Amino acid sequence: MSEEFDAVIIGAGPGGEVVADELIDAGRRVAMVERELVGGECPYWACIPSKALLRPGEAQGEARRAFGVSTPALDWKDTAAYRDWIVRGLDDAGSVKAYEGKGATIVRGTGRIAGPGRVDVDGRVLEAEHVIVATGSSSNVPPIEGLEDVPYWTNREATTLAEVPDRVMLVGGGPVAVELSQVMSRFGAQVTLVQYPDRLVNREDPRVGELIEAALRDDGIDVRTGVGAESARTAGGPEGTTVVGLSDGSEVEVDRLVIAAGRTPRIHDIGLETVGVEPGARSLPIDEGCRLAEGLWAVGDATGVAMFTHLAQYQGRVAAANILGGSRRANYRAVPRVVFSDPEIAAVGLSEEAAREQGIDVATATVDLAASLARPVTYERNPRGELGVVADRARGVLVGAWAVSPLASEFIHEAVVSIRAEVGVDVLLDTVRQFPTFAEGMFKALDRLEM
Repeated sequence: MSEEFDAVIIGAGPGGEVVADELIDAGRRVAMVERELVGGECPYWACIPSKALLRPGEAQGEARRAFGVSTPALDWKDTAAYRDWIVRGLDDAGSVKAYEGKGATIVRGTGRIAGPGRVDVDGRVLEAEHVIVATGSSSNVPPIEGLEDVPYWTNREATTLAEVPDRVMLVGGGPVAVELSQVMSRFGAQVTLVQYPDRLVNREDPRVGELIEAALRDDGIDVRTGVGAESARTAGGPEGTTVVGLSDGSEVEVDRLVIAAGRTPRIHDIGLETVGVEPGARSLPIDEGCRLAEGLWAVGDATGVAMFTHLAQYQGRVAAANILGGSRRANYRAVPRVVFSDPEIAAVGLSEEAAREQGIDVATATVDLAASLARPVTYERNPRGELGVVADRARGVLVGAWAVSPLASEFIHEAVVSIRAEVGVDVLLDTVRQFPTFAEGMFKALDRLEM
């Protein structure tokens, strides 16, 4: 016998939770299907524990670069204990209780679509007018010869580690690899970072990769770009170390190999064929309202739009509004992208290269924040930071921006709002910003544009 609801959500991660919250608040009967923990990857194995692990080293770095203050020591035991507290010991009982208290039904197991309006959860059948796919993503594991025969970590093991290994290799050069390399290096590990493309965070402006590579090298991290991991084998002996063979012919022996090479949407073998939906290789064919088909919706990493918690939550709001009878359309023009490294990396909109590929008449400008502003020199010794902007000459609007700087994750949001609302560069130049702040860098960069 089936159970009936107004909506069944497959996956209780950030996107699924937002849909659930909105529909529950509107009085709908909601079932949330979750095969692991309610809350998903972000609060237990990704965003939240990684930022907690980053903070002590960040604070120590701030103190070291500041003036009139001594440098504090790092305490791994206390850091790990706080991390365990903030992820609630990988226990979602509190979240489950909260949702059940609001009237939601939590169904443990693997959900699979079994026809229009039907979801099968390990033999338990749920029926609803609306089904929402929020199945998230999983870590990519590149084809490294012998990898299956050696112990290795993904983000999950790396963010829940009990002790920091002495020697670590991270494979990848995106946000996860960059952040984890600084965590482990600052807590005493000898870190090697290998990235097959020729620069780190290679989807961003090339200057971003140059700046963060220099910062990681200053931390003592051995950064090797243009080099890939090709093989892995156990070194033998009581220590159980791993020898990684690289594409340049060199070998590196480490105590732990960490795979941080991106993520893949979980969109296959979830029953989409039973409702006539053909998934792409790495995405689902949603429309502007996050609809896949009549009564079928998708949000978050599974859509393949961009794998960010904040985007999943945004899509959750869009889908819920439309399920409730609205006609909301998602707009991805200004989704912020941040790496919580030290210094932080923040970007939004188009890179110069992407803008030119779209045929935009591009104007760009870059500013050295330390040389242009008062705030950096009051913030730290040997101040750092650069900011770049990309504008559309024909329309007179900002279409992209990036920064590598302290507090970049905060001040990037002027560019986020400006790009989303298509605020004219003339208006931005006619806007008063607080002195002295890093945010003044936006004026300095815009003022250098040759429009």
